[in-house]
Amino acid sequence: MKLGIVGLPNVGKSTLFNAITQAGAESANYPFCTIEPNVGVVSVPDERLDHLVQIYGSKKKVETAIEFYDIAGLVKGASKGEGLGNKFLSHIREVEAICHVVRAFEDENVVHVEGTVDPLRDIETINLELILADLEALEKRMDKSLRQVRSGDKNAKAEYALMERIKGHLEGEQPARTLDMTEEEEQLARSFFLITSKKVLYVANISEEDLMRGSENVLVQKIRAYAQAQGAGVLTICARLEEEMSGLSEAEKREMLKEYGLSQTGLDQLVQESYDLLGLMSFLTAGPMECRAWTIKKGTKAPQAAGKIHSDIERGFIRAEIVSYSDLMACGSETAAKEKGLYRLEGKDYIMQDGDVVNFRFNV
Repeated sequence: MKLGIVGLPNVGKSTLFNAITQAGAESANYPFCTIEPNVGVVSVPDERLDHLVQIYGSKKKVETAIEFYDIAGLVKGASKGEGLGNKFLSHIREVEAICHVVRAFEDENVVHVEGTVDPLRDIETINLELILADLEALEKRMDKSLRQVRSGDKNAKAEYALMERIKGHLEGEQPARTLDMTEEEEQLARSFFLITSKKVLYVANISEEDLMRGSENVLVQKIRAYAQAQGAGVLTICARLEEEMSGLSEAEKREMLKEYGLSQTGLDQLVQESYDLLGLMSFLTAGPMECRAWTIKKGTKAPQAAGKIHSDIERGFIRAEIVSYSDLMACGSETAAKEKGLYRLEGKDYIMQDGDVVNFRFNV
């Protein structure tokens, strides 16, 4: 799962990304780590794994992970070559969703690229650059498909008609994701690989003072209203605090969170919000060797879930032996759950549920 972090200079984007790449150095398996200078991998916190490790006496646990891409080069005029120009395109087209960091704090010691703090202006500046990049890509695709359209190809005509609709929407400075489309059109539009089709989570970066205050400031309220109108999510975070906590031990982090009246770090919230944004969930496998979380889309059927582990398991799928995590925890052991008849056998049409603890039966 890949997410892109975008934002204007001096809004806290780099501070947040630095916190992502430095945090959790003591963690095993999937720590917060850096693959490249602009890519950070973050484990998805799942306390269910800790409990399963205790029940099964597992030697290790493996959490699922998210890759965060620091998308550089986004400034006003980027689509026309300003800043790093279109270099941001190669990275941003790879991600599945966008975390848009917006400055929601006043600080005379932190200069804003536009001279004043105005989150809605900043959001629209970034959005316009993405829209312009999409327009350019869409126009090139339309030019290439004209020959097929003129030949009378029905599929090409339908595709071209949809591209014309999307082009008009983009020219009205509206992102592609806000255009009303049928399910069939949405599936077709995915093949256009438009940046503004991607889901967005707005990350309002606030000051430590605002965090201590515990109530939303006026700037956050503006961001929230804008996001709701766009059908996007909003998360409030203090990037500076996250960076401060990134090098601390778990005990020290808990103590600092307590001082601010928080139950979890902003980074943990960001990971979970991103997970929800993409409609993802986890099923679990457990045994003496390892307990592991596997990421799938909500609505995935059992054979396709099995394919996440190995293609051979999907190909030779017979049935899935499943117990819900909550039932297993209530019983305290696998044996007790089986004695109470809480394990069940599910076939090819079973739709996986979040927290299913699964053993797939297969024959290849």
